[in-house]
Parts: sequence; structure tokens; C-alpha cells
Amino acid sequence: MALSLIHEVLRLALRDPFRIARSGQDAGRAITTVVVELRDDRYPGFVGIGEGFPDRFYGETADTVAAVLPLLLAAIGEPEMTAAGLAVASEAMARAIAHHGAAKCAIDIALHDLAGKIADQPVHRLLGLSAEIPPTDFTLGIDEPAVVAERARRAARFPALKIKLGGSDDLATLRAVREVFDGPIRVDANTGWTRDGAVAILPELERNGVELVEQPFPRHAIRDLAWLQERTSLPIVADESAVTIDDLEGLVGAVAGVNVKLAKCGGVGPAARMLARAHELDFRTFLGCMEETSVGIAASAAVASLADWVDLDGNLLMAADPFDGLELDDQCRWRLGDSPGLGLRRREIG
Repeated sequence: MALSLIHEVLRLALRDPFRIARSGQDAGRAITTVVVELRDDRYPGFVGIGEGFPDRFYGETADTVAAVLPLLLAAIGEPEMTAAGLAVASEAMARAIAHHGAAKCAIDIALHDLAGKIADQPVHRLLGLSAEIPPTDFTLGIDEPAVVAERARRAARFPALKIKLGGSDDLATLRAVREVFDGPIRVDANTGWTRDGAVAILPELERNGVELVEQPFPRHAIRDLAWLQERTSLPIVADESAVTIDDLEGLVGAVAGVNVKLAKCGGVGPAARMLARAHELDFRTFLGCMEETSVGIAASAAVASLADWVDLDGNLLMAADPFDGLELDDQCRWRLGDSPGLGLRRREIG
């Protein structure tokens, strides 16, 4: 078999505690992610790097990723190292096993990194996409309002902030952030609101210049999402309800936008196709991330020209990112240069 793969489970500390509405009491201080290295004996000397962030919300852990990786590798055989060949490999993974987006993502990113290195092209160019991408926002987790406001002050260089709501101090947090930051604010309830709570807070969201509201209700509560969208001009954006491209048609008429994430949908190729299909269905598109290293963020940035809004800050939340090579410009856009593949290097932490 031409392809071989090794994986490593990384446990990485976060710079600040990062909690969302569905976090456990001890969550938010470190993350667990899976990094892979992929080799193809048809192209000796080249190594593709990938990452899959396992989220228990979608039924994945580092153990499930490790268990599924060999099955997915066997399913793709010996793909052509071209954009078209990688699309075929992605389809083969989808046929082989349902769900397991993080495991598929790890292999798909590694394939794109490898193919880019073989072709001596950056991933975005391999896919025929532009290097001109929107700036990223910066995300603030749930905490005491004053703490969130201080983090907002430190992140004021970003053109927009995303704040996690769905806790007990949503209004106080929103007002505290607005006192120190005058740019667009995006709010994400991570399924943590009820109908009554959402309607009660809507006027404050509108008064405080909120740009969008992400996933206020549980994943399968599509009627509730539609009910809320009918009551506000703010775009309601589906995240947990929009896992793969197959979810999009069921959201038509319910929400104004969808949040596409590589770790949910299965990687670079699936994300590009999902973003394109979302535009065909007249959704506004938000390209998001998990708390990933620069591998996941660089892969996401490669398709960011297809998104209206960008939330690619996972690596910025870490105390120390184990990869070098990805940089923000002075407008908080990720630089997509000419380096082959993802353009990243592993570095030592310590």
C-alpha cells in the first residue's frame, strides 16, 4: 500500500480558561487534538501533516479517531495527488463510514498538505482558490463579565470579537464587552438558550450592535431556529445544526447563515464544497474552527476566500502552538503565501 500514517495525541494548555455553554466544570484549561503524518511511497521525501480535533458533542474522542484512521486509510487506496484525486478520496471516506468528521479531517488535511508539497503549490492554489481572505475575529469564552471584558480589551486589535454566551450572565457580559470594544460583536450560545431567553435578550443584542447570533438552540431544534429568525433582522447562524453538506437543504428558510468547520465536515475538500453549496442555497457563510493548532487553522484558511465571516483563532487560544509558519497580517488576516502545502514546521515546546 502506497500510503502510511502515524498519529499523535496532543494535550495542549490554553492561554486563558475557555468555556462554552455546554462545557463541564473542569473544562476549558487544556485541549486534546490528534495530529497525523502521512507518507506516500510513490513520493519519497514528502510528508503531509493533518489534524483532527475530536469533539465529544459529535461522538468523537482521541480513541475513536485512532480506531477509525486505519479504516479510512484503507478506503482511499492510492489516490491521485491532485485536487480531483483528493475529492475522490474524500468520497471514498464518506462511503466507508458515517460521521467521524475529525478522523476524516485529519487524513484529508494531510492529503492536501502532501499533494501541495508534491506539486510545489500552497493548498489554496492547488484548489484554485484566492489568497485574499476575510480577517479573523477573536473568541472569548464564558467567564465573569469583568474577566471577559478585560480579555476583550486585550483583543481589541481584532476587527470583530465573538463572545460565548449561554451562561448566567449573558447581558452583563455583552454590556461589559461593549464598554471596552466598539467593533462588531458576534455571539454564540452553543445551544444554551431557550425560546423565552432568546426573545428576552434580542433587543439588547440589537441595541449593542451584535452582528450575528450563532446556534442559540439545540442541534435538532430547526423549528426553533426558524421561529427566532422570523423575529429578528440579525442573522441566525447554524453551527451544531450544520455538520456536513447534507444538513444544508434542511436549514433553508430556517436560518440566514451556516458555520462550516473542517473538523465537523471532514476536511479541506468537504469544507470547500460545503461553502460553495451554502452560497448556492443563499446562505451567508461563517468559516469556524475548533481549538486547533496551526495545522487545522492553516487548512481552514486555505478555503477562507469562500466565506463571508471568518472565525479562525483556535491556535491563538493556546499557551504554545507546536507549529510555526502561519502568521497574521496587520489586519488580522492569515497570510497565505507561496510555501508548498500548508507551509508549516513542527517546533519544540518547552
